Order: sequence, then structure tokens, then C-alpha cells
Amino acid sequence: MTDNASCAHAATADFHRLLARELPEHDEQDWEDAQRGFIGTIPNAKVARANGHGVWNLEAYGFLDAAEAPDTVNPSLWRQARLNRIHGLFQVTPRIFQVRGFDIANITFIEGDTGVIALDALTCPETAAAALALYRQHRGNRTLHTVIYSHSHADHFGGVAGLVDEADVRAGRVQVIAPSGFMHHAIAENVIGGVAMARRAQFQFGHTLAKGPAAQVDAGLGKTLPMGRSTLIAPTLSIEAEHEIHVIDGLEIEFQLTPETEAPSEMHLFIPSEGALNLAENATHNLHNLCPLRGAKVRDSLAWSKYLHRALHRYGPRTVVVLAQHHWPTWGAEPARRFLSEQRDLYRVLHDQTVRLMSHGLKASEIAEGLQLPESLARRWHTRGYYGTVSHNVKAIVQHYLSWYDAHPANLHALPPVAAARKHLEYMGGIDAVMAKARADYERGEFRWVAEVLKHAVYAHPAHAEARELAARALEQMGFQAESATWRNAYLLAAREYREGPPQVNPQGPPANALMGAMGNELLFDALAVRIHGERAQGLACQIGWQFTDSGEHWVSTLSNCALSSLQVASLSAADVVIETSRDTLDAILTRRGTAAEAMADGRLKLRGDVALLPRFMGLLDQFSGSFPVVDAAPWPER
Repeated sequence: MTDNASCAHAATADFHRLLARELPEHDEQDWEDAQRGFIGTIPNAKVARANGHGVWNLEAYGFLDAAEAPDTVNPSLWRQARLNRIHGLFQVTPRIFQVRGFDIANITFIEGDTGVIALDALTCPETAAAALALYRQHRGNRTLHTVIYSHSHADHFGGVAGLVDEADVRAGRVQVIAPSGFMHHAIAENVIGGVAMARRAQFQFGHTLAKGPAAQVDAGLGKTLPMGRSTLIAPTLSIEAEHEIHVIDGLEIEFQLTPETEAPSEMHLFIPSEGALNLAENATHNLHNLCPLRGAKVRDSLAWSKYLHRALHRYGPRTVVVLAQHHWPTWGAEPARRFLSEQRDLYRVLHDQTVRLMSHGLKASEIAEGLQLPESLARRWHTRGYYGTVSHNVKAIVQHYLSWYDAHPANLHALPPVAAARKHLEYMGGIDAVMAKARADYERGEFRWVAEVLKHAVYAHPAHAEARELAARALEQMGFQAESATWRNAYLLAAREYREGPPQVNPQGPPANALMGAMGNELLFDALAVRIHGERAQGLACQIGWQFTDSGEHWVSTLSNCALSSLQVASLSAADVVIETSRDTLDAILTRRGTAAEAMADGRLKLRGDVALLPRFMGLLDQFSGSFPVVDAAPWPER
């Protein structure tokens, strides 16, 4: 092989030179907008816990000082990564301020007549508290009396405990406003599939990678994820109508619900006195995801485009600045309307052209390979695929309408990866023949095919050191070429895991644990149900009663045929065992912050009926490490 690991292959350098011809013209407007209204910051936006443990620090991104991209980074992504490194407190309008670059998301402060409103709360309390402190340092110690969640993703609510005390919310001193359905979607997405999503998110965001020109440089929407735990305080006011106007601290705010767009629960805000339209995460300075690499339910690109169209029609004539909860604002009536109309067209053209082509019988991968944006959109910086891509968004649209199945019957019951890999290698003449061809293709720069073939080679021969190393190198080159930060992160982390294997632990822990206190009982029991170990539960049928001393609720969980179904009831008379405890105590047991035996010893948990059922039930709950293999075959769980 002619290159060294973590160096750009000649084919990658050539790829970047050719790409430069297709990129939009050099434009300083984004740089001006990203720095406009700068008030102040702290060095490297550094945030740490009281014990000194780092949560956020941009110091490692000092390599982005260089204006010219190295051969190991796509030049378009390099530009975005440099823009996303700008950080501090910025004034947007006389009453609107943003802290950007202290987290992957923005926090927007809106000044009322007597205090301040926080729009979104970042990902964790530490970054949120640092952003609030920066705002108050320059704007005075204004009372924060309202928190608004723009949508149901954790980087927009997870830091709320760093802004306000939940006791103040309960006492009515602070109100929390959110779009309809917020609590269900905020928790459900992170609970039911949360363990798998968290592991996959490591590939999407690259937050466990080193920072550097041959490593992680950006996440598209921002730099990376902070290393903190999310919190959640329930809303006190839910926006239920498509359009609602509320006067908060003397300031009129119009809310526009936009469900099933970038998030299942999301809304825009328009502030007439400022001429400011906040589009949450529905229009940012890149092409967004219709299905993120971490996994999620596919988003509705048609609804997304339509809500942007409605916002343009309703608010466009009155708008002088468009801003969002990622990236920087766009000022000026005409530039703002152009930005919004192009974002609307971006999601509409992807939807319509994908559906048109699939109606001609083209497969998702074929459409993804061939569909191109109109040049009028492709040559706008804010439509580039730094986060989502045309390729994987096309596949998401096909999935939205047609499911996973591509209609070829050979794919209805295909062999699983390891069995298929062994047959591939057998038909290709064995591992030595495959490696000889892969080495030659690598030299020719055919990295996509090398990665595809060596995926099979490693599945069939997981200990084959050369196959693992060549697969890692191919993926590195694909990462170096990627314009999408999320693709780059995925490729580079996969390369690392080919060399080193998966991590021993999940760096941020199971996401459900951090949000468990905010779950309602129904969602808690749904979360328990997906932990039932089917093989261990064979032959056990019982009804477990739950008597919660704090809420007064009674629930019965019915276990039959290895399935757990729970229901709130009036009477527990049919239960085989009744567990009397508080939710706090149960949460502590389920998250291993205590044991049932300890709770029984001090009277926090009491049993009636067949007391042997409790330890037997607890023994059915599977444990997830959150660090399962991705580039290697995951072993079947212990039976």
C-alpha cells in the first residue's frame, strides 16, 4: 500500500481537487453573519464540572485556524467546521441574544420587560449554566422566568436543570412551554431504542474520536456532543393549536406547531416586535437528516417542506431576521426569505424526485446514487450535506413509503451477515484471493468497493489482521473524502474499531437512566418490557401488582408467553404479588443505585403475596452494556 494510515491517498487528494469545481462560489456572508453582534465569550468555551471533569472545550480544534483544508478533510466540510468553531454571546436583535458554540446546539435568550426567556436548554446542565452565566455577565442578572423547548430532542432540553430549579417550576415561579406531545416524544425516543441509538450515535457524532485533521473535525450541526448527562423538567404549558399567540413578560410571541418534521414534536416562534422568525431545527445552514445515522423513525420530508412553506407565507412579509437553534442567523428581509424558500424547496425536491424515481421502479440505492439537487440549490452553502446527505435522505424517503423491503424476493429471506460472508468468500476463491484483489483496488482508489468486500472478509475471518487493517484504511479514505461530518465520523470510528475493537463501556451510559425520573409509569413499564429476556421467561406466567405510594396509582404487569403487558387498574386483587413502593425507590433499584433487599430492610418497599416472584422477575431483566460490536458481528446474548 502506498499511503500510511491516517494520511490521504493520492486518489483522495485528487477527489478534493475535483470537488472544488462543484462547490459554491467563495462567499464571506456566512462568516460575517456568524460573527455579527459578537459581545463576548470565555476562552475556548471551556466548561467543566465542579470536580474538574471536562464537559466541553474547543481548544482541541485549534488546527481549524488554518484557512486551507488539508488533504485529509473535504474542503467544503473544513469550511463548515471553521464556522462552527465560532463561539460566544451574540446580539441578534435589540431583545434577542444567542449563545453559540457552547454545545452542539444554540440557546436563545429573549428579553422581556422584566426578565428573560430561554429558548432551549442545550444538552446538559453544565453547558446550559455556562451559557446563562455568559449572558448575565454581559446583560445583567435578569430573572429567568420562562423556558421554552422548541422540540423534543435532548440537545434542546437536556440542560434545563442548569437554567432553573424544578422546585421553582412546581411553585409557579418559572413556566416551561413546549409543543404538543413533547414529553412523550422527548422520553420515548431515548428510552425504547435508546441503548442501540446511543451506541450508534457514537458513529454519527464522533465524540469519542480524537480531534484533528485526520480525526474528528465537526458534527455538521455543531462541533460535537458535550460529555454530560441530560435532565428534563416537564412543561407547565403545552402549545396545542397550530398557531397560538401568547404575551410573555410584555412580549408577544406567536407559536407555529410543526409536528412530524425534524422532530415529532416541534414548533417555530415568531416575535413581531423584533421581526424575528425562529425555525427551531427545521431550517439550518445545511441539509438535515430525514433519518439520522443513530437511528430514529423516518421524518416526513413532505410535511417538513409544507410547514416551511406555511411559515414563509405567514411570517415572511414581516421577517427581517431568520434564526434557528443551530448555526447562525440570516439578516435582511430578502436574504431571510430566500434562505427560507430554498430550505423549503430542498426538502420538497428531495421528496418529490425520490417518489417520482421510485415510481419508475428504481431501488433506493439506485436513486441515492443518481439523484442530484438542481444546480440552483446545490450551489448554495446552506443546502450542502454536512449533517444529512442526499444519499441517505433519499433512502429514508423510500423507507417512509415502501419499508425496508426492496421488492426483490431474493432479499425476503437473505442469509444473515456472517453466513453470507462465508459464502461470498467461498465463491470469491477464499481469503487470500480476496485480499489480493482488495489490495489492488485500494491502490486504484476504489475505497467503497474495498470496504464492501472486506466487510464480508472480516465477518468470515474476524481475526485476519491484514483484512481488518485494509478495511480500516479504506474507511479512513472515505472519511477523508466525506463532505458530511456524520459520514466522516462514522467511517473514522469504524476504522478505529477495526483496529482496536469496540469500547469497553458506553462513555455516557444508558440514556434511559438519565431520564427515568421524568417517565410516566406507562413508559417505564414499556422500558421494562423490552428488557424481558425471552428465553429465561419461558414457562412463567404471573401478574405483578404495583402500588405506588407517592402517586397513589395501581398498576398490574401481566407476564405471559415471554411478553410483559402493563395496565393501570383500580384494584390489585388479581395480582400474584403486590409491590408497594415509591417511584423514586423503584427507579433507584432499576438503575442499580440501590437494591430491593435494601429497600425492604428500611421499609421503602413492601411485598404482599408470592414474595418469591420479585427476585424471579428482576432476574428476567436483561442488562445492556451499550458497547456492542458494530463492524464485527455481535454475539447472540447469553441464553
